[in-house]
Amino acid sequence: MNPNPRQNDLLQEVRARGSVSVEALAERFGVTLQTVRRDVQRLAEAGLVARFHGGVRVPSSTTENIAYRQRQAMQADGKARIARAIAARIPAGCSLILNLGTTTEAVAHALLNHKGLRVITNNLNVATILSDNPDCELVMVGGSVRHRDRGVVGEAAVDFIRQFKVDIGLIGISGIESDGSLRDFDYREVMVARAIVEHSREVWVAADATKFNRPAMAEVARLQHIDALFTDARPPEPFPGLMTDAGVELVVAD
Repeated sequence: MNPNPRQNDLLQEVRARGSVSVEALAERFGVTLQTVRRDVQRLAEAGLVARFHGGVRVPSSTTENIAYRQRQAMQADGKARIARAIAARIPAGCSLILNLGTTTEAVAHALLNHKGLRVITNNLNVATILSDNPDCELVMVGGSVRHRDRGVVGEAAVDFIRQFKVDIGLIGISGIESDGSLRDFDYREVMVARAIVEHSREVWVAADATKFNRPAMAEVARLQHIDALFTDARPPEPFPGLMTDAGVELVVAD
């Protein structure tokens, strides 16, 4: 699904509070109980929230991500805005690494007219997209292909990335928790993301607003390890303050 603005606001309210009653959500957004229940039903079917009697909470799983095809459709407009904001900041003639995720794939689309880029990626979808840009040199990371989303992961991918030092490492992320940690689900993917962080002069994170307060099992990095975070809506508390304290530039894409 691609949540409408009210559903997205409802999702952010649930993530900010952890759990909340249907009655409280109806009062918060000035809608009927039936409207809230319909919104909750759709969000639950997409795996974004979990229902319990009389209320809704964040999903309990920290070990399994939402299916790739579902993630492709979710927050499509927000991801496109994030991608345009990132592309506007990437100069011609620079080197960068793009990792896994539907948001980084949106960034690849936004880079199709850039000149003189050298892009290293462990994402076969990103490589396919950017292969249509004749002025972009592509370097494909070697390793094990994860069939569900065409990501290249594992030790061989980590060793390959360690050969380079790029201008910008751009990573997508599954969750950002209130302790300042950036998290993901597959440890093999996390190992690659950590290598990207270590071998980039600047580290940028692309994360739509649904990623805040979303739990995941494995830590990729912490806010103090990144330089800029691009998102599509102002994050809930306490994230703006956390980013200020960590020296992270927050870019909210209009």
